[in-house]
Amino acid sequence: MLPVMFKNSWVPTVFEDFFNNDFMPRANTTAPAVNVREDDKAYTMEVAAPGIRKEFCRVSINDEGNLCVAIENKMEHKESDKKHHYLRREFSYTNYEQNYTLPDDVEKQNIEAKVENGILTITLPKMQKEEHKVSRSIEIL
Repeated sequence: MLPVMFKNSWVPTVFEDFFNNDFMPRANTTAPAVNVREDDKAYTMEVAAPGIRKEFCRVSINDEGNLCVAIENKMEHKESDKKHHYLRREFSYTNYEQNYTLPDDVEKQNIEAKVENGILTITLPKMQKEEHKVSRSIEIL
């Protein structure tokens, strides 16, 4: 016998029957967590993508100058072991694509990305501020 989950809800079952049917599919997508940190030389984005390989990641700059991050999970769901079957399967592999507006001080031609330990790290170097020396002689009137 399989366990049965009961839930208490403030929404009457009439509404639940209407919204939980095949005509209105539930959204079951989640975006990966993103950390952004800044130091004097660069911004660093860390995108959590457990189990992902670099072949499945795409980082680019679009025509508007925005950073595009795409993770395409190409995992194949093969049933190689016919002796067992799943009673419940919650692992889901979805694709993710997001555009980010970059700060004005990012050197777009020097952006770097790497995947390591399930984290896509994107380094966005800052433009070096040129200090203009304003030494000159001032005429006295």
